[in-house]
Amino acid sequence: MSGISSSWQFWAFGAAIFAALTAIFAKVGVEGVNSDFATFIRVIVILPVLALFLAVSGQMQNPGAVPSRTYLFLVLSGLGTGLSWLCYFRALQIGKASQVAPVDKLSVVFVAIFAVLFLGEKLSLISWVGVGFVALGAVLLAVG
Repeated sequence: MSGISSSWQFWAFGAAIFAALTAIFAKVGVEGVNSDFATFIRVIVILPVLALFLAVSGQMQNPGAVPSRTYLFLVLSGLGTGLSWLCYFRALQIGKASQVAPVDKLSVVFVAIFAVLFLGEKLSLISWVGVGFVALGAVLLAVG
């Protein structure tokens, strides 16, 4: 990869766009169905799409070559994702997408805190101000 598609900003912006679309599609999709079952359908769709992507792009790896520590943390990440999705879909079923999604984005605040506490990352003062603004913005959107 080269150019813009090799920058983290490109992919992070794409993630934000698709996450926004996910919230809108999911809000409509959870109408008239159990939110946990809706999450199950989402997973069924994701697996073959991702497998096809890996196959077409030639990025499939030998599972035996993956270190056990990597598997452990990927499994933990998967559990976190699953629990997050279950909570997110339930919240969307009960609340407004325009309020649920910003509260969900408080994950940005938690990532910053956890990255400092557990990964030893350092954030500048301006970064902490940004984290504060994200938190304040999420709260304002949620109560508005």
